[in-house]
Amino acid sequence: MKNTYIVQGTWIGVITGIFLAILLKGVQSVTGHKVYTLLLNVDYIPIVKEYAFPEVIEVFFHLIVSVVLCIILVTLYDKCNGFIRNHVILFTFLVNVVIGLILYPTTSFSDRTPSVTNMISLFWWIAGHAVYGFFVGILISRNSKSKN
Repeated sequence: MKNTYIVQGTWIGVITGIFLAILLKGVQSVTGHKVYTLLLNVDYIPIVKEYAFPEVIEVFFHLIVSVVLCIILVTLYDKCNGFIRNHVILFTFLVNVVIGLILYPTTSFSDRTPSVTNMISLFWWIAGHAVYGFFVGILISRNSKSKN
């Protein structure tokens, strides 16, 4: 794996991961729907779920996931032609909507997060991930254009 993928994926993942955390924290504080709590939730991970982490550590876990995802997306963008390269913003948008849909049911593993049937929380969760994906795509696209 090229060092440039790691560097680009890391800074894009940190920036967009912080953005998503702030967005969902704002939504939670305004609406009361615990989508930020869900973002930081690790109750579905064996062993890790046994510990109560401070918020800053939970945000750090979220940023690790964001960085890994963005490294993968930057690598795919560079190595693939066709749809991914020509429609990177749409691709990252769709990938993150799917990730949001896959992750939302993990809310059923915790008493601290919204009910899996809470459609308003689901809406905000998917909307947040969609905006995150859009932002990731913009940064990947702009970063690649600045290198050409």
